[in-house]
Amino acid sequence: MILGIESTAHTFGVAVADKGKVLSNIRDMYKTSSGGIIPTESAAHHKKLAPEIYQKALEQANISESKITAIAFSNAPGLAPCLLAGLEFARKKAKELKVPIVPVNHCIAHLEIGQSIGAKDPVLLYASGANTQIIAYAAGKYRVFGETLDLGVGNFIDKVARHFGFGFPGGPEIEKHAKNGKYIELPYSIKGMDVSFSGMQTKLQQIYDKGEKVENLAYSLQETAFSMLVEAAERALAHTGKKELVLGGGVACNARLQEMCQIMCKERLQKTKYFCPERSLLVDNAAMIAYTGEIMLKAGIKSNPEDVDIKPRERTDQVNVTWR
Repeated sequence: MILGIESTAHTFGVAVADKGKVLSNIRDMYKTSSGGIIPTESAAHHKKLAPEIYQKALEQANISESKITAIAFSNAPGLAPCLLAGLEFARKKAKELKVPIVPVNHCIAHLEIGQSIGAKDPVLLYASGANTQIIAYAAGKYRVFGETLDLGVGNFIDKVARHFGFGFPGGPEIEKHAKNGKYIELPYSIKGMDVSFSGMQTKLQQIYDKGEKVENLAYSLQETAFSMLVEAAERALAHTGKKELVLGGGVACNARLQEMCQIMCKERLQKTKYFCPERSLLVDNAAMIAYTGEIMLKAGIKSNPEDVDIKPRERTDQVNVTWR
């Protein structure tokens, strides 16, 4: 029984996994009515709710804490105050239960959870608030084949949504307003397999300030930004020769992004299988941390509670993948 703890940004989650099955997945998200994440406030939210969420996760899994054999926690990358809140709770519980601790890279967990729905060796289109990367395994590491050169796609959407007067998170509001919009041309910035969103953000804000309808802007944002991501993902598939695409990250909950990825996979001459985990496994969640932690533990990766630390800026391709 592996307990997983997620606390990289706005979400605090606790989950239990056993033999590759997720037995519980409880989460609570720090939200604001206006503006974005304030890291110290988000960390305070995590510390306050940690004991309650922990208890709910044990109840949902229908186990006592004595059954837990290790604790996995997201140690990278993320907002330092939020990561520290997770580390402190993980360390405290590991000491109480006298079990080892497994530090898990959050980005890698988004890829590994794809195994739970059948993906074996995929390309991951990882689209979240702070992270936008196209990742695949090659030569001992998860390599980044393409990424954002400035903002994560989720942060880009949130900044535009905030300019439109929406609260955090802005993605669901943009998706809702996009349903009745018409296309307006926006900057399409893809450089090789990397993408850039800052120019599009500036243009959207300028057009909005001139009185353009939010519906048209939301529709055009999705069509343009997601086309860039799908183009880069298809290039990575062609480059690596892999035949599976997995979606990950909160932005992957967007129905239009899912639809565009499905169409791309279907239309490729080299047939590509499309995998999209359920919503609760796309957003920041502890189930993917517990699931990945179990894989790593089986390969002998574990630490004493005092020997682990957070790595707020650790890149996906800095982790040695010794469990494959």
